[in-house]
Amino acid sequence: MVAKVTLQEFPPMSLALLRFALASLFLAPFFFAQTKKVKIDKKDLPSLVGIGVFIITLNIAFFFEGIKRTTAIDASVLTLIIPILSVIIGWVYFKEKIYLANLIGIVVAFLGAIILIGLPQFFTGTVSGQVLLGNILIILSSLSWVIGAVISKKMLQKYPSLTVTAIAFMVGTIAMLIPAGMEYLNNPSWPSQVTILGLLGLTYITLLSSISAYFLFEWGLAKTTISAADLFQYIEPFVASFLAVTILGEVISTSFLTGGFLIAIGVFLGTVAKVTHRRHHKAHRV
Repeated sequence: MVAKVTLQEFPPMSLALLRFALASLFLAPFFFAQTKKVKIDKKDLPSLVGIGVFIITLNIAFFFEGIKRTTAIDASVLTLIIPILSVIIGWVYFKEKIYLANLIGIVVAFLGAIILIGLPQFFTGTVSGQVLLGNILIILSSLSWVIGAVISKKMLQKYPSLTVTAIAFMVGTIAMLIPAGMEYLNNPSWPSQVTILGLLGLTYITLLSSISAYFLFEWGLAKTTISAADLFQYIEPFVASFLAVTILGEVISTSFLTGGFLIAIGVFLGTVAKVTHRRHHKAHRV
């Protein structure tokens, strides 16, 4: 929701550049102090750069461009698709076992996503192409995040979370330079239009949404599975929806309630039920 408000004053790629440039400057002293103790293998550089490309560059670019076109409510609920994508990648890439309930959950969740992004309403003319595009970009943002998390999981077995996070931030900063520069050339006057509200939003996004959130996610991911780490995102849509309605004045639609309900049921069957089944199975084996 903070991103939605802050993007009213900053161009999307410029906001992303400032966000991760400031975060990189903050983490730089700690990163360089740690590199004296941790030697980075050259063969791991493509993977470490890949984490930055997927978790920072593509994830944030898709999200910022998407949130401009859709509502904060839709965007927050669509991020619930992340655990489902994690289950699918775990099934295909890591050969993790999947149960019938998980398959049903995946189908139900994607059905809910189709309704929520507005695909049926687009064909009936009740949803604009921009809103549909925004919702699709939010899903692509989630997919980028999951791919980056898969790569991170492997790298976190060798390197501290601070190292992985700092490199990702630096990659994201460099990648945003050209698109942010193009935004400035198109509208050189935008910096003079930023108010104290925009600066507060930038500060919040930098310190809490970037440094704290990314570092804590990487730290937690090093100690658990991708699916389990993504389960903590369940709380985000409820908080974001409440704030979007009370502060931004957004309206909860019928398609939102229907799609959100199906996604919630699908995510439960696709992820939480899997964890419950595993624990139940282990208890019986003991």
